[in-house]
Amino acid sequence: VYPYYVAKVEKKGHTEQELHKVIFWLTGHDETSFAKALADDLTFEDFFDSAPHMNPNRSLITGVICGVRVEEIDDRITREGRYLDKLVDELAKGKSMDKIFRLAS
Repeated sequence: VYPYYVAKVEKKGHTEQELHKVIFWLTGHDETSFAKALADDLTFEDFFDSAPHMNPNRSLITGVICGVRVEEIDDRITREGRYLDKLVDELAKGKSMDKIFRLAS
């Protein structure tokens, strides 16, 4: 899935480093732990289960992805994956990092 995310954001004029900021905000990963997760070829479940610190503000992520409201998804792993999808979509669409990170304006 990661190469798809990179291609998506780069196609829209954003960088892999910006993508990393989004992933790190959500999961608490840093460059070292994220590189290890990629090298270990983890499943989504293992990736989210091994995340150093899932951001407590992720529950502020709302909206529709793949026709489903992310805040209404009951399955934890599916919801975490859709949170990530939503953040990547927002980055690709050019939203500011403050808005992506749900910072007060």
